[in-house]
Amino acid sequence: METTISAPLSRALHDSTIVAHEQAEHAAFITRLMGGNGTPDGLVALLRQSLPVYEALETACRGIGADPRLSAILDPRLDRTAALRADLETHRAQGRSFDVLVPATEAYVAELQACASDPAALIGHHYVRYLGDLSGGQIIKTMVRRHYGIDEGLSFYEFDIPKPKVYKDDYRAALDTLPLSEADRESALAAATRAFELNHQIFVDLDAHGVR
Repeated sequence: METTISAPLSRALHDSTIVAHEQAEHAAFITRLMGGNGTPDGLVALLRQSLPVYEALETACRGIGADPRLSAILDPRLDRTAALRADLETHRAQGRSFDVLVPATEAYVAELQACASDPAALIGHHYVRYLGDLSGGQIIKTMVRRHYGIDEGLSFYEFDIPKPKVYKDDYRAALDTLPLSEADRESALAAATRAFELNHQIFVDLDAHGVR
C-alpha cells in the first residue's frame, strides 16, 4: 500500500484528511440540518458563512492563478461567490437572513488571505471546498429540499458541469500532474487538513450561537 508520502497527490489529500473530514461531517449542526431536525434558517446561516470564505479563496486564486502549480485545477465554472450572493438575496426576500459571521469564519478568511502568495496551500483549500461541493454539497441540496421544502436559493450547489463524476476524476488526475516540490506537497496536505478543521469549527460556532 502506498504511504501518504509516496502516493499520488489526490490519494494523499484524501487519506491525510480522513480524520478531519469525518469530524466535520459528524458535527452536531450539520447532522441536525441534514437529518431534518434543523430549520431553513440553519441553511441560510451556513450560506452566510460560506460567502466570505469563497470570496477570499477565489480572490486568492485569481491573484496567482497563472502559477503552474495551481493553474491546471482552476476553472471559473467552480466559482461560487456570485451564486452565494444570489442565494442569500433570494432567502432574504423570503424573510430569512443571518448577518453574523462566527469567529471560525473570520479565522478561515484570514487563513485564505494568508495563503494568497502560496499556490501550494491554495491547492489544499481548493480541493476541500470544490470537490466537497461537487460531492457532499449535492447531498446537502437534496436533503434540505426534502426536509424543508426549499426549492429556491440553492444555486450554490448547482454547477454548469454535466457529468460531475467525470469532472471529479479529471480534477484528481490534474492534481496528480501538478509540478510540486516536496515542500509544496506538504503545504497542500497541511492546508487541506486545516480547511476541514476550520469548516468543522464553523459548524461548532453556529451550534454555540444557537442556530438550528
